[in-house]
Amino acid sequence: MKKIVFIGVIMVFTLVAAACGNSKPSQLSIPIQPFEYINQDEDPISLADLEGKVWIADFVFTRCITVCPTMTANMAELQQRLDDAGLEATLVSFSVDPERDDPAALKSYLSKFDANFTNWHALTGYTFEEIKTFVLQSFKAPIAMDTAADQVIHGTSFYLVDPSGTVVAKYDGNTDPPYDKILKDVKSLLK
Repeated sequence: MKKIVFIGVIMVFTLVAAACGNSKPSQLSIPIQPFEYINQDEDPISLADLEGKVWIADFVFTRCITVCPTMTANMAELQQRLDDAGLEATLVSFSVDPERDDPAALKSYLSKFDANFTNWHALTGYTFEEIKTFVLQSFKAPIAMDTAADQVIHGTSFYLVDPSGTVVAKYDGNTDPPYDKILKDVKSLLK
């Protein structure tokens, strides 16, 4: 009987300690595949450039008539909240329409949302098939060309990537981003 009580006490203690600690997010564990693309300033950005940094990724395109404007506004809001909290995280928006989204188009698009380009990269410089493979492998996210509507179907999540280049969490990036949770998770990865 004492052994059962002791095991029960240990289990309760372990649960309490886990709940009270600053545990790192571990919802996902997907390694990002190596890449090197160009950003809105035509500078090369690679996975190696992001090594050691916490970053948040999403997928958008400039001609999007549905979710992208809202997602980009939400990412701009996240950027402001990260800045206000003094948290250093890089934002990376991958274009899912690279044939039309050249660096100038991406820069113009993000400028409409008051993006701060010191820590926000909008990437292009690949084919649709390349980004499709990359998104499927590195983020396990949906992506497809909708030829009937001349649009791209893609996921609407924000993805948190740890300093080792592993996706550790995803959040709603469209209708109700959990900003406080994202900031808490970023903070835990920066420790």
